[in-house]
Amino acid sequence: MVFEKIQEIIAEELGKETEEIQLTTNIQGDLEADSLDLFQIINEIEDAFDVKIETEDGISTVQDLVTYVEKQKAE
Repeated sequence: MVFEKIQEIIAEELGKETEEIQLTTNIQGDLEADSLDLFQIINEIEDAFDVKIETEDGISTVQDLVTYVEKQKAE
C-alpha cells in the first residue's frame, strides 16, 4: 500500500510510468530528479501519509522512502 502510493506520487511528479519506479529505483540517479523534484515528492508524501520527513539525508531510493514512511506510521 505504501509503496504503491509513493510510486504513484513519484510517477505523477516526474512524469514517469509507474512501471519505471521500483523499490530499488534511485530517485535522483535513475529517474533524474533534481533536489526541487525530491522536495516536491517529499511534500506530496508527507501530505498523503500525514507524516513529517525531517531530512532528505539517507533517502536515495524508493525503498528508503517506503521504509521511512512505514516507520513513521508505526510510531
